[in-house]
Amino acid sequence: MKTPSPENGFLTPEQRRAQIEKSIGVLQRRARTGLWAILSFVLVSVLFASAQSFDLYDLFSLETRKLLGAPPPANLISLALAVYSFSALTILLARMAKGTGVYKGWPHLGYLGAFYLFYWAGNALKGNFWAVFIAGLTILGLEHYRTWSETQHALAKEKELLYQFVRSASNPS
Repeated sequence: MKTPSPENGFLTPEQRRAQIEKSIGVLQRRARTGLWAILSFVLVSVLFASAQSFDLYDLFSLETRKLLGAPPPANLISLALAVYSFSALTILLARMAKGTGVYKGWPHLGYLGAFYLFYWAGNALKGNFWAVFIAGLTILGLEHYRTWSETQHALAKEKELLYQFVRSASNPS
């Protein structure tokens, strides 16, 4: 008879309980990931809100300004923001329907920051700040909700496993 060990596929009761508790910890951390992304987005938004009174191009020399060229027009940035938001929400809703549990909100933080940067470069951030902010909160909020709800389902299963394990360990008969 084989002795219980993770290498041969058999676990002692203590190892199995530790494995379940570790899984619960991982799921709890995953459930909070979206909150960190939302907080990061709010911080980025505050930075851009405080910088919107400064002209980005004043920070560069004349040669650098010539190299960069003219900033993009605000209406084209707004069109790109609308297309990006619609695409991101469509993909997110498809993932919600499919039920994939991996958090995919971090790249959105970079994309939304780029929209702030483009509006700032075009001296149009004051008029378009709230559009980016609301789009970001919507996308990141739904992404967090999707991950959180799927994680809660998995957590309920793991907690039930732990409960059954503890119950069976306390009643060996």
